[in-house]
Amino acid sequence: MVNKIHRVLFCLVLCAAALAVAPATFAQDSSQAARAAREDDTNLDIQLYLIVATNRDIEERKTPSSLDPIMKRLGESLPFKHYSLAGTFLNRVRNNGHLDVSWVGGPFTVPVSATTGNPSFSQFTALVKLATDDNRNIVRMIDFRFGLRVPIVTGPSWPTSASTAAVMPVVNYEPIGLRTDISMREGESVIAGTLNMGPSGDALVVVVSAKRAGN
Repeated sequence: MVNKIHRVLFCLVLCAAALAVAPATFAQDSSQAARAAREDDTNLDIQLYLIVATNRDIEERKTPSSLDPIMKRLGESLPFKHYSLAGTFLNRVRNNGHLDVSWVGGPFTVPVSATTGNPSFSQFTALVKLATDDNRNIVRMIDFRFGLRVPIVTGPSWPTSASTAAVMPVVNYEPIGLRTDISMREGESVIAGTLNMGPSGDALVVVVSAKRAGN
């Protein structure tokens, strides 16, 4: 009889402990679920900068102060005399969302297509995710891609049927670009990569940053 009473009391104590812990656990789970839902609805502003590095004498455009550390690092790491901001793009994407932007035209003050009259095409894509590392907010850009399709003359010019004076070169579009995975602190600009732009000796530096959207 005594053993039975002890077992009953032990079961009652376990039940009471479970009932005491359950609300706290449920509240914690609910809090984590609510936080995850808020993060899923968070929008991020993605800033893309395209910087031309060259040894030619060009007009250097003023860059945002946020790029000062990047410009200093470029001056220390790459053998170019001048750096010019050729383009800047701002896009918004939801956390865990896929950003895909394309446009007509190259990122240069003198277009790549100037010798052919054909336009070039640019594209920027990434899967963007918020994360935490050592209590710091970071942004991961998975399968980050920046690419160009540029016109290349691959054959001689021939007279058109309309006029013997008019000529049309044989042009093919060739893709160039970079593809990588990036992790960076929220709001910090990082160099995603550099692209050699051919006989001119110029290079294109791709810089990106991301932060939570204010509105």
